[in-house]
Amino acid sequence: MTTERAETAAPLLTICIVVYRSDPATMEATLTSLSTAARPLGLERVRLVIVDNSPEETPRDWLGALPSELPFEVISGHGNVGYGRANNMVLDQLGEYHLVLNPDVEMAPDALSRALAFMAANADCGLLAPAAFHPDGQRQYLCKRYPAIVDLLLRGFAPAAIRRLFRKRLDHYEMRDLIGEETVWDPPIASGCFMFFRGAVFRTLAGFDERYLLYFEDFDISLRAGRIARIAYVPSVRIVHGGGAAARKGFWHIRQFVRSAGIFFTAHRIKFY
Repeated sequence: MTTERAETAAPLLTICIVVYRSDPATMEATLTSLSTAARPLGLERVRLVIVDNSPEETPRDWLGALPSELPFEVISGHGNVGYGRANNMVLDQLGEYHLVLNPDVEMAPDALSRALAFMAANADCGLLAPAAFHPDGQRQYLCKRYPAIVDLLLRGFAPAAIRRLFRKRLDHYEMRDLIGEETVWDPPIASGCFMFFRGAVFRTLAGFDERYLLYFEDFDISLRAGRIARIAYVPSVRIVHGGGAAARKGFWHIRQFVRSAGIFFTAHRIKFY
């Protein structure tokens, strides 16, 4: 494992981005928006760690050369240990607040300032979820109610014509009746693309459950976080998020999705319909 460490004082905010064969242009856009959003906080109060889960033979020199106003540390050489385990590599250096961030997220310039202000004003909030949009401007519905197996199958794998027949059901699962321009308290599940934790909450949870290699680790940690603190959807914190469904990523992703679903429903409760 190789480490390039940026020495800073105890941070107000720590941020972890896990990458796997990520696109340099996408990462550069993410870091540019992150640097802009971090500037009002004071860059010296923010610590960014990029954990590279790419295979050892994957070129990674570009990571250290990424232009960023915000200094960052790169941890690499360990291979694909899973999304949750990679994020947990920063557990010993958490700030007062901690952001789990995907490498395909661009945030509004005031996103971090607004997130911090909301957390400061609401001491019972342990996890904040943002308003998310596709690159074309359409709203994403990343907060979820507790899933039934049929919801996951419909949303992830069913043809569009079938999904339309179950539109009302899927809209309910995606909380479309609540998610908009008002704060929503206690959504059961928040998306792992942008999870803004109170540092003490993430530490108490011992981070992600490392049994999940990929998928459902955000479902699991959301439910566990909701038992010790409140979760809030805060629409004034705005992001643009790429990403896509597992079914469009090939058999390996489908296999991981099914495996992680089994772990999730075993750990919590199974709901068929």
